[in-house]
Order: sequence, then C-alpha cells, then structure tokens
Amino acid sequence: MPRVKHDLRCSNQAVRHDVHGADSAASNGNGYAIRVRNDPKINQVGPFLFGFTTSFRMGQLLGHAFVPPERDPRVSTETFMTTTFINAVRGCLKSGGYAKKADDVESGGTFLVGYEGRIFRIESDYQVGETRLDYEAVGCGQDVAMGALYASFNSGNPVEPMRELRTALMAAKQFSCGVRGPFVYKAMTLDGTSKVVENDGCLTRIPTDPARLPTDRS
Repeated sequence: MPRVKHDLRCSNQAVRHDVHGADSAASNGNGYAIRVRNDPKINQVGPFLFGFTTSFRMGQLLGHAFVPPERDPRVSTETFMTTTFINAVRGCLKSGGYAKKADDVESGGTFLVGYEGRIFRIESDYQVGETRLDYEAVGCGQDVAMGALYASFNSGNPVEPMRELRTALMAAKQFSCGVRGPFVYKAMTLDGTSKVVENDGCLTRIPTDPARLPTDRS
C-alpha cells in the first residue's frame, strides 16, 4: 500500500474558518516510486475536516466510511476527542480492515482533524494532540512546511491562510522528493460549510467568505 507524504493545515481565528491544504503524491515510502493521485488527501465528514498521511486506504475509510459521532454539549471537546471520537475512528479502521494489532496494542495512522475551529493531530497509537500554534503539518514534508509556516506567521505581515499554505506546500515540494502538486485546499467555517479549490502554485488569497474562494490553477 503506498504511503502518502504530505498534508498540512492552518487556522485563522480572526475570520472564524479553517483552511486545509494538501499535495497529491503517493509514494512507496522511500521516494523511488511515486504517483500523483486524483483522489484528495482532504475530506470533510460532518463537522470534521480530515487530512491524512500514512495510507490512502486509511484516508478513504475516514472520508467515506467514518460515521461522525455527536458531542454532548455537557462533555468537553478534549474528552470527546480522546474517547468518543477516537473510538469511532478505531471502529471505522478495524471494520475496514486497515487497523493493525500487535502484542495486544492497536495502531492506525497519522492524520489531522479540524473540529470546532481547532487543530488536532492523531498519531498511529490513537493519541490526540493539539498544538499551541495556529498551524500544523504531517507527512514527509512536514518539517519544511512547519518552517515555512513559522516564518510566514512571524513575518509581521497580516496572516492570509491560503498564501501561507501555498508557500509552505511549495517549499515542501522544492525540498522533499515525496511532495507533488496539484495542491488542493479546503476551507470550512464553524457552521460546517466548506469549499474545495485546486491550485498548483498560483498566489491566492482567501476572502472572509469561504464561498468566494478563488479557483485559479496553474
């Protein structure tokens, strides 16, 4: 099963929506064999926005077989994500034949989840992490992408999520052999509406209204 190599997203609380960007590469893990995939690494399921690495099969299950649970408003988001949500993920991956078990320890894969305007990183042992930063990345290009995002967010200029994501993805493509365009971006507002655009390198800006996302391609 080919391993996917790059995925990242950032949140901009000022405009109250999240933007998630991903490349389209699938490789055999060492970069010697690579394919550009038509199926995206970003999927919205109910109030959750998924972006994955590790395996396209895992991403397909999360995007098309996962049944999103509802959070009881009396339960904190942290408790919900680490219990109810993760249990639903485990069930989805097990029933789909993807989850592994060795020495009585289950494992899945690595992916990002946007939920309620927050960024969560799910590791292969099903731990739920949440960065203090307004951005996160996974995949073989994550270190380059995180460096580019850090520089962008600390440049002193107004943060424009689409521009920052584009810069980070282009940097990862430049320095990681497992990253390829076209890049796909998805924005989701806190009310759950979303818009997908494809953009393989042209500079774009995200308006306050995600419905007006640009659709330029190069």
